[in-house]
Amino acid sequence: MSTIRDVANLANVSAATVSRVLNNDSTYKITDETRAKVWEAVMKLNYNLNSNTKRQSPASPNAAASSDIKIGCVLSVTKDKYNDPYFMTILSGAEEQLTSKGYDIAFIKTGHELVDQKVLFHTFSEPISGLILMESLQTETYDYLRKRVPHIVGIDTGRLEIDNIGYDHYHVSSTAVEHLIQKGHRKIGFIGGSGLKENIRYSERYRGYFAAMHAADLEVNPKWVIDCMWDESICIEQMNQLIDSKDYPTAFFVASDLMAMAALSALYNKGISVPDEVAIMGLSNIEMSKYCSPPLSTIHIPAKEIGKMTVELLLSRISGDELPPRRVLLPTELIVRSST
Repeated sequence: MSTIRDVANLANVSAATVSRVLNNDSTYKITDETRAKVWEAVMKLNYNLNSNTKRQSPASPNAAASSDIKIGCVLSVTKDKYNDPYFMTILSGAEEQLTSKGYDIAFIKTGHELVDQKVLFHTFSEPISGLILMESLQTETYDYLRKRVPHIVGIDTGRLEIDNIGYDHYHVSSTAVEHLIQKGHRKIGFIGGSGLKENIRYSERYRGYFAAMHAADLEVNPKWVIDCMWDESICIEQMNQLIDSKDYPTAFFVASDLMAMAALSALYNKGISVPDEVAIMGLSNIEMSKYCSPPLSTIHIPAKEIGKMTVELLLSRISGDELPPRRVLLPTELIVRSST
């Protein structure tokens, strides 16, 4: 087990300097370069701030008591911490299920926050029993969590070595595009986000869109594929540019209801009628989608149930379930409203 001296040796600084960095001590001036070296050493050695304190043995009869179980959550968001109704609904389901079992969520962080090594280290400096992970994370951050947290259940993370709860992204996209085709559309665009992937075309939702278009012998026009990076303002900006070019499709499948509503806003501001001139199909069925103008056609994702099942599986792992990692896909439903 690494000690503070091990960190100091690797960073080529004194143990006192390591202590000051870890405790954010501003009494002494420490350069940014030195701080970076210390945090890099901490990460490489998987140093635990409480590594020299005595812990209760996992075999203790009281180890599973609710007071000893600490569960955290890593949210998937783009900008603000609580701006996505889809992930907030998942979180609500998780909290409801935890409360019913006598637990609560000890902390909530975002993937963006954990990029800061100081935040990452202090968040996981105390023993964590389990973690609800809503995004894949950068490899270095994810590997650090895997070493520190004994049980992690992901929500559509794509990490095969841990349990994952979610839905079939490929299937829902195909279903959405097939609905638009049945409505008579032959020119169909795609709006989504690349996330941690370098190219939006790696995403399962794009692949489902592409496969449905290919099966119907329809062209996929690269100009009609918009990567908005899950940002409403970028979505509106790119929609405006496409509309101004006068070369746009008669329908869009949008891989998020929030982005679909941004697309609706852009079309409305340009005086384009939905669905008469352009149809919009969303994904997730967040509560506000039914109150759009016009109400949004979408695919219902059982977000609250995803949160509840994530907690059930996580508590099962904490209780000793050692079966191989599972991938649980919940059923989805096509919701047809006025936007298509």
